[in-house]
Amino acid sequence: MKSSQLKPSNESAPESASDLGSRPCFATDPRIACLNVRSDDGTSYLLPYAQFLRSETTPNPVLATSRDAPPQKMAIHFTGAEVTLLGSGLSSIERGLQGLDLQFVKSAAPRYAAALKTHVASIIITLTKANV
Repeated sequence: MKSSQLKPSNESAPESASDLGSRPCFATDPRIACLNVRSDDGTSYLLPYAQFLRSETTPNPVLATSRDAPPQKMAIHFTGAEVTLLGSGLSSIERGLQGLDLQFVKSAAPRYAAALKTHVASIIITLTKANV
């Protein structure tokens, strides 16, 4: 076998397109090194897991003043950026982060919230270093 040819792998196959359709807010893949964050303004950021610091999931404080607010808030901290997710069922995203295999995260329209176990309503990216 030539070195340019790929050897067969025993790793599980990536999720099918139909699987991704049932989870439009996120996907996992054990072979990735970066998290692709698609912000609400349409910008895509690749954040390397080597710079992942921590994440924290809390009740959304806006719920005290707005009944329509998403129930959870997740802050994902990287060396050069902070990603804030607002949504529901964010524990699935938390598990993907824990295994460092969360492939991407993006928001989905509010009309999908009731049908999804994990719904990301909004994503905000804050760059934390001037040279990033």
